[in-house]
Amino acid sequence: MSVTLDIQQPAPFDLVGSSILIAGNATAFEGSLSVSVTEGHDEYSTVASAGSLGLQQFQTSIDIPDSNLFQLDRVFVTLADDGATADGPRVTIPVLFGPRIMPGYRGWQPYEVQSGDTLTSIANAQYGGPDFQPIFRANAHILTSPDLIFPGQILRIPRNDI
Repeated sequence: MSVTLDIQQPAPFDLVGSSILIAGNATAFEGSLSVSVTEGHDEYSTVASAGSLGLQQFQTSIDIPDSNLFQLDRVFVTLADDGATADGPRVTIPVLFGPRIMPGYRGWQPYEVQSGDTLTSIANAQYGGPDFQPIFRANAHILTSPDLIFPGQILRIPRNDI
């Protein structure tokens, strides 16, 4: 039987919270998949169920108990069929870990950059202060410099008050 692993949620570079929902389609040996989250230093894992006969949808979540354990904003979610062999098929996607970016992270809202905006002015309007680092870090997949934003860009504004 060929193995299919497809993570549909989260998408690459999604901004996730401390409870990460993982969903997709899979076939797996004996219907068991492992899910892990790592950034190269620490790792958390759980087991998801996927049917062993044909392609099945699956959904699980993994709760990261302490947001300070990761050293990087970018973490990797890995879905693996370890049932057949220790080196079974696996799929890995990068995501951005919101609780590392903003203490008390609860979600994000979109913001469309307007002409004349700077990350500092957006931070002042959104947070009441000039610290734009949460915005910059939450958009690391599209921003290479805090000085380079463009009208029409959609930025993710991390929130701890939603």
